Amino acid sequence: VRITAQLINARDGTHYWSKNFDRELNDIFVLQDEISLLIANQIRENFGHFNIQEHLVEKPTDSVTAYELFLKGRFYQLKWTPESLRLAIEHYDQAIECDPQFARAYYGNMQCYGLLAIWGFMTPEEGFEKSVENFLKGKEINTELPEYTLSFVGKSLWGDWDFQAAYEHILQTLNLNPHYTDALEAMAELFTATGYFDQAKIYVQRMLDIDPLSANHYYTLANIHYMEREFVEALACLKKSLEFNPDFALALELRIKCLIWLNREDEFTRSIADKPNKGLHTMLFDVINGETDTVSDELLAEWANVFKVQNQLVPYELFILANTKHRDQAIKLLSDYIDQKRGQLMNFRQEPFLEKLHELEEFHQLHTFNLVLPGDHETKKRKPEPVSSHSELDTQREKLLQYIDTQKPYLDPLLSLSSLAQAIQIHPNQLSLVINERIGLNFNEFINQYRLTTFKEKAVDPANSNLTLLGLAYDSGFNSKTVFNAFFKKVEGTTPRAWVKNALKNE
Repeated sequence: VRITAQLINARDGTHYWSKNFDRELNDIFVLQDEISLLIANQIRENFGHFNIQEHLVEKPTDSVTAYELFLKGRFYQLKWTPESLRLAIEHYDQAIECDPQFARAYYGNMQCYGLLAIWGFMTPEEGFEKSVENFLKGKEINTELPEYTLSFVGKSLWGDWDFQAAYEHILQTLNLNPHYTDALEAMAELFTATGYFDQAKIYVQRMLDIDPLSANHYYTLANIHYMEREFVEALACLKKSLEFNPDFALALELRIKCLIWLNREDEFTRSIADKPNKGLHTMLFDVINGETDTVSDELLAEWANVFKVQNQLVPYELFILANTKHRDQAIKLLSDYIDQKRGQLMNFRQEPFLEKLHELEEFHQLHTFNLVLPGDHETKKRKPEPVSSHSELDTQREKLLQYIDTQKPYLDPLLSLSSLAQAIQIHPNQLSLVINERIGLNFNEFINQYRLTTFKEKAVDPANSNLTLLGLAYDSGFNSKTVFNAFFKKVEGTTPRAWVKNALKNE
């Protein structure tokens, strides 16, 4: 394979760095680690100090085939339909066949079986039994993964609706990995269910910062807006979600719900055209926006046990009953769903279609939420890394400047922070800190200032009059025309040619 990485300023087109990698694709994880480390170093050299670990990509399995199957399983899992969850399990099982020690595949199965049980797509007995079975296998292999602690979130949040316990487990997971989007998603869902919408949005924004192309994250944000009765804002988020995944079933259903509340009949009609249960959609639309306030006895009898249906993505029957004169039947049906801890109804206290049930005393006797937030709901801050003393930084600064003056390493166009650190026997993280803290520049600014001084000396030397300015720039250590021109203009406020012309004239 050939992989090309480039670092470019999107505003002005300045090309900082590029590199081609021609490799045999024998170990994708080693290749990912190599490239990610080089990119991280280039970002640090051009934009400022941050510490870089020895490795950025952990190797989850020795089998590339198992990893590919795992990624396909993850793809299907995030579609959240009964069919896609079963497809995800098939791929996770195939990944385990390739590598029986692949812990993440077991945890993936655990999540899928749990979701099938929680959403009523599989009997709780079968779903939870298989979920626990896969959890125990994953636990035997690796308990250091965030999926391990997230498994306790799954049980407490979606399995038991024990929001206080779930909150503590999510914090524990985020302390292990603050960028683990599944944990951020869980926190957003917990806060949405309990009506802490502002807090939920904080976690959604973190998710989008990490993965701005996620259909799931935009759906989660849309769902928060929906629960807040901000249906237009919800539709805007759903538009983005469906751009990334046009077949995202949950987003399509939430869009229909928003259109019902906004009474956009034409859009609503188009959106349900190919739905197998469009009769239910139409009935709910008429209940909310028309004069329908009753349901036939035949349907009432049919819907009495609808909570047992195993392919129900949205409980439209419940929503219809809750907004007609059959609110007693709605309370009974809602109670049956809650007894099952059905995932579709975890937000039942915030759901707009159930708002009329709030008038009934029985509604307030249903499952109550036990979440009590401390004053600060943010995840615990990691302990800051120890900072070198001022005297140590000053000593290392003098060592660096002496080496620069005597050895002139900046004339090497391939000079990097790592190679310079190796030459003066300082860790790259420490050298980056010294340059930023004690010199006030990033690595490339620091090195390029020496190159610029060298270029100006060469440019006014009559002995070099037969050489081009670009050739002199390369002789001074620059390895990119655009970087040279951009840096020169930034420092001198003019172009290299204009500066040389003016300098020669003044002589």
